[in-house]
Amino acid sequence: MKIDRIHHVAYRCKDAKETVEWYGKMLNMDFVLAIAEDHVPSTHEPDPYMHVFLDAGGGNILAFFELPTKPEMGRDPNTPPWVQHIAFKVKDRAELLEFKEHLEANGVDVLGVTDHSIFHSIYFFDPNGHRIELACPDPDEEALLARLDAVKQDMLEEWSRTRKAPRHADWLHEKELSGVS
Repeated sequence: MKIDRIHHVAYRCKDAKETVEWYGKMLNMDFVLAIAEDHVPSTHEPDPYMHVFLDAGGGNILAFFELPTKPEMGRDPNTPPWVQHIAFKVKDRAELLEFKEHLEANGVDVLGVTDHSIFHSIYFFDPNGHRIELACPDPDEEALLARLDAVKQDMLEEWSRTRKAPRHADWLHEKELSGVS
């Protein structure tokens, strides 16, 4: 028994129409489906909602709920904003830079390009306050992933014992430390 893949990932949004339009304009996602109910199917509680689904590519669906009767959306105050995010893969660095230019031209503040060694990313927020990452593979991704794969279990075990960052993959940031980009 094994999970096949993610069916969809759902988040809350402030305005379903604004969210669909933003993801279509900014990330070229197609609007796939909308479901609206007055009762929650799983709990049967009365609670009207709009549930929208967007095509995030490769059979991946990103969904949002607008909940007009609930208090305003909030964030977990104990979790830094950079932790919880949605990351999407793009083909290569050229496409990543095209997205960066497109987003900035449309008034979106973009952080990066950040070099994570195995991939490169830009970060920004959607109109709901969700942090979004676009990532492209590094040209040496396969070799870098093999090096990380070789130390993953040791890293996890050491972290579990010490709660301190293991040094097994310090090489990931050698370029940063040497000033090379």
